[in-house]
Amino acid sequence: MAAIDRRIGLLFLAFVSLLAIAVLRAGYLGSIKAGWLQRAAQTQQVSTVPLPAERGEITDRNGAVLSLSETADDVIADPHLIKSPVQDAQKLSPVLGVPVLTLAAALSKPHTGYVVLARLIPAAKAHRAQKLVPNGITLAPDMKRVYPRAFTAAQVLGWTAGWNGQGTAGIESEFNRVLRGRDGVRRIVYAGGALAQPISIDDTRAARPGRTVRLTLDAQLQGQVEQVLAGVGAQYSPQSATAIVVNPNTGAIMALANWPQVNANDPYAGPSSTAVNNAIQDHATAFTYEPGSTFKAFTVAGALQDGLITPSTPFDIPPVLQVADRQIRDAEAHGYETLTTAGILEKSSNIGADLIGRRLGAARFNYWVHRFGFGAPTGVDLPAEDQGIILPLAKYSGSTMGNLPFGQGESVTPMQMIAAYSAIANGGILRAPHIVQSIAGRAAPLPPGTRILSPTAAAELRQMLIGVFGEGGTASGAAIPGYVMAGKTGTAQVAAGGKYSASAYVASFVGMVPANHPQLLAMVVVDQPQGSIFGGQVAAPAFQKIVGWAVPYLGISPR
Repeated sequence: MAAIDRRIGLLFLAFVSLLAIAVLRAGYLGSIKAGWLQRAAQTQQVSTVPLPAERGEITDRNGAVLSLSETADDVIADPHLIKSPVQDAQKLSPVLGVPVLTLAAALSKPHTGYVVLARLIPAAKAHRAQKLVPNGITLAPDMKRVYPRAFTAAQVLGWTAGWNGQGTAGIESEFNRVLRGRDGVRRIVYAGGALAQPISIDDTRAARPGRTVRLTLDAQLQGQVEQVLAGVGAQYSPQSATAIVVNPNTGAIMALANWPQVNANDPYAGPSSTAVNNAIQDHATAFTYEPGSTFKAFTVAGALQDGLITPSTPFDIPPVLQVADRQIRDAEAHGYETLTTAGILEKSSNIGADLIGRRLGAARFNYWVHRFGFGAPTGVDLPAEDQGIILPLAKYSGSTMGNLPFGQGESVTPMQMIAAYSAIANGGILRAPHIVQSIAGRAAPLPPGTRILSPTAAAELRQMLIGVFGEGGTASGAAIPGYVMAGKTGTAQVAAGGKYSASAYVASFVGMVPANHPQLLAMVVVDQPQGSIFGGQVAAPAFQKIVGWAVPYLGISPR
């Protein structure tokens, strides 16, 4: 009997001890650990997610939308809650556009409660996917960048990338801060776990949309320029081709096109070189090029402004000009002849350009190269602008002035050339080109200009450049009936491996209309055309097609 009583006593003591431990534990959890447990419960049941801001639009100068944002969702799965991975994958595949096997593998992943099945799915499709698999599928709101015209000005507009849609190229990158806006914050309360069905959704901070960036581009003109370059690509199979059209009086870029084209909605589908804006960009596959004869205008401009020559100054042009250890020849063989300054530009004489360069001398020539902006970025409002390669005066040799005056031995960008020719066209003011017209309706300030030529010198130079379109000029076939135009051709050898190629050339043409008071300036640069190499044959006809379409479209009078 005593033994039984002892057992009962021990059991009672054990029960009382366990009860005491439970009470103490409950008190500990209810007081000391209460705050921690409450936070843990909130973490499990309350989720805070970013609410993406709508990115600002990019439009052309007339308001045509070139880039916009649409609501989209990232579709997320919790494999722990997926009971039939293969069957669910078969349901989701046609909606998400993801292969069944890929989805099935993702839905079957062990040791994870978070798998992204698809990103940036249009909202309607994403919600359909969630209804098909209600247990285990959640949506994270996002924004998808869309380029309605796909290929139009793609290298200029750029694109976005990354989880938060940061601009990574072009206008999207340069003006990312104003386009992006500010994300909001959304608080979601779930019933029994972070991936269960939400019972409460509150936006604790509203998203602030980005601002609209309106460009100086004209979408219709841009499309025409791209069509012309596509024709150049089809006919001459070059490495690349670039064209720029500006208002030389303001520096406003009205068209900027590159060939081959790239689809801004899928910029990485083709070779990386197609994504480069060759008009400005510093990139392994982009090019700065030796301008060739288009540079002769600046040699003449410097000597004209310095009072060393006039348009009618005569020069005796020999068949060959010896400069140190080099023999300089013109493109077409000739005997001894006399050309005026105007004739040197009309005939594009290398020897004549060198003789004018001799009058300037190395120091003044170098001064004028920099005065026209070469060797430095223009300051255009686009990212990654290259500065070109200009030989320092200290490194000039005895033969240097045998090639620099006619555009050989220094590298430039098309944007530098269009800026420098704008100074000739507008009466002598060098100004940075610009492509942004306004931000959120507020006009962008006009870049300040610097006078580098007198109005008289600029007018005399334009008058001399008219001869390029005349009979015997290097672009006589590029004239537009009824319009007096001024311009210059260029054909430059490509330098490779320390020497000039015998077969690779850059053909270019730059021209303005009307010559007496230019309202439009256009340039075409074709890198390594096949079948023909000359600027007058390859680039000048493209210029004619662009300007011939543009003058009636823009209402530019012949006078």
